[in-house]
Amino acid sequence: MTITLQSVITFGAVITAICVIFSKYNRGYDFVKHQKEQDEDIKNTKKEIAEIKEEQALIVSGVLACLKGLQEQGCDGAVSDTIKNFEEYLNKKAHALNGVKE
Repeated sequence: MTITLQSVITFGAVITAICVIFSKYNRGYDFVKHQKEQDEDIKNTKKEIAEIKEEQALIVSGVLACLKGLQEQGCDGAVSDTIKNFEEYLNKKAHALNGVKE
């Protein structure tokens, strides 16, 4: 078998085609892998947000309970106003979560 210029060019073209196909496959694989990682990150972030919301609800209810305790001990004025503001805020949020508009 003799090596001709045409066989060298053909061999180079085949090698180049294989490299291009492998490169495109690798890009597609990396893209899909990146999308799966992003989906997992989004899932984890949503879970963290839900945990933070739960913690915030506990904090708000604790602060409201403390304010009501102060009110029972005779504190008035700003305490009563703040309790009223807290209850109005919580009422608006509860209606907003249920889809009720004012």
